[in-house]
Amino acid sequence: MGTKAKKATVKKSLKKVNAIKPSEAADFLPLEGGPGRKLPNIKPLENASPVLYIGRIPHGFYEKEMEAYFAQFGTIKRLRIARNKKTGKSKHFGFIEFESPEVAKIVADTMHNYLLFEHLLQVFVVPLEHVHPRLWKGFNYRYKPVDSLQIERERHDKERTLAEHRKLIDRVMKRDQKRRKRIEAAGIEYECPEIVGNLQSAPKKIKFED
Repeated sequence: MGTKAKKATVKKSLKKVNAIKPSEAADFLPLEGGPGRKLPNIKPLENASPVLYIGRIPHGFYEKEMEAYFAQFGTIKRLRIARNKKTGKSKHFGFIEFESPEVAKIVADTMHNYLLFEHLLQVFVVPLEHVHPRLWKGFNYRYKPVDSLQIERERHDKERTLAEHRKLIDRVMKRDQKRRKRIEAAGIEYECPEIVGNLQSAPKKIKFED
């Protein structure tokens, strides 16, 4: 092909490009030639939030297990399971934050109503305006349950003063009087045994001098 033919093809292509209306203008022209192309219209996400709510979490599926399972979808930034402050037991719901909102949307679509250990998981994307600012406070803290038995043991075995011991006896006597009245009101003939005790508190610890 001669130079004249090349110039003619270039002029034709320029005429075609100039003939395109502004509304139909292409976003780019391919290097190999040909008509211009337009970029595909990418619809923005309806809810571009990387935070997920997960409900109906089964027993035994805790932080380590959840992190290992959901890591197959993408990188997890934060994870938190709601727990009881006294016992430390799971409340069977929690939250996961991924690095990408697209990954969170895929997880919500995939894992919602997924049967896991006889529980149907409830997975929803939490809108950004509904994410509480204190949601992730202490998310990496592993709560240790309170030993209520040890607290009650210390309370029961503590040394009491004479005034505290008398107050304790008064409470016991009041409960006994209420119990006697309930028995009499029910028409039951029962002779309640007398409470035997000492007003002076018995020492629980003996301290010897050196």
